[in-house]
Amino acid sequence: MRYGFYLPTRGPTATRDGVLALAREGERLGLHSAMIADHIVFPVQSESEYPYTLDRKHPSGGDALETFSILGVVAGATERLRLVTSVLVLPYRNPVLTAKMVASLDVLSGGRVTLGVGVGWLKEEFEALDSPDFERRGAVSDEWIAIFKQLWTQSPASFTGEFYDYADIRCEPFPLQKPHPPIWVGGHSRAALRRTAKHADGWHPVGAIAASPLPPEEMRTHLATLKRLTGEEGRDFSALTISYKAPLYDSSVPDRDGTRRSFSGSPEEIASDIRAFAAIGVHELIFDFRSESIPASIERLQRFAAEVMPLVGRAR
Repeated sequence: MRYGFYLPTRGPTATRDGVLALAREGERLGLHSAMIADHIVFPVQSESEYPYTLDRKHPSGGDALETFSILGVVAGATERLRLVTSVLVLPYRNPVLTAKMVASLDVLSGGRVTLGVGVGWLKEEFEALDSPDFERRGAVSDEWIAIFKQLWTQSPASFTGEFYDYADIRCEPFPLQKPHPPIWVGGHSRAALRRTAKHADGWHPVGAIAASPLPPEEMRTHLATLKRLTGEEGRDFSALTISYKAPLYDSSVPDRDGTRRSFSGSPEEIASDIRAFAAIGVHELIFDFRSESIPASIERLQRFAAEVMPLVGRAR
């Protein structure tokens, strides 16, 4: 099993010193990857429903560091840590410029970028950014992925799509990773599974929270569906990376039915959960060690590395 962790993107811990301290400590302890979320603006009031809280409200005060800016700073301060957008909302940015930014970061980081992608949920943010039609965001995202793959592997390149066109352009250098940086699709809707099967190198759902429990038995069902869909696309399911995002809970916070939440309790209980997810085919677990302060976040990270990781094997 490999392990990843979230970096702060907003709030009082989202500073240069805070981000770098947590990133460097995660790398030192042998964790595999760092996750960077994506928001650019927040509406003062919103009717959009956030899918990962029970009240459907996003827990932000309105601030957010920009994703690629964090990636660049962390890339320059680490050597081995995978740098993962988790997830980049594809329609927010021009696809050619995004392809260039990802390729540049991959070159400058020594080939450590993983592009986690999503279609977005915050309609008001789409409108503020003058992004393509919110209702067509799935089709737009599919087209952006096709553009990325072309510009990362062909030069010169031409493209004629439903939403974007260009002709006879060079967009070099290519990424260091071949044929291109891994693309992971977030979410576990039917559309997300189909997008993964058709376009992606990995699946990156959120689970172990009240609004999105995704216990092992449900994950097993989704993985069976993903395997079938991948086969229908003529692709190799076994080549996909399965990366599951989850918080770490105190045992004092039960699940909705009163039972222990996954990844909570004693080190042995957490290790047992990790083994259960490994047994169904999850390759990487992404935990949220963020707390009210960077020292507290680092302490949680260190405790996990010292007490849990040795029970199930360190990241490689």
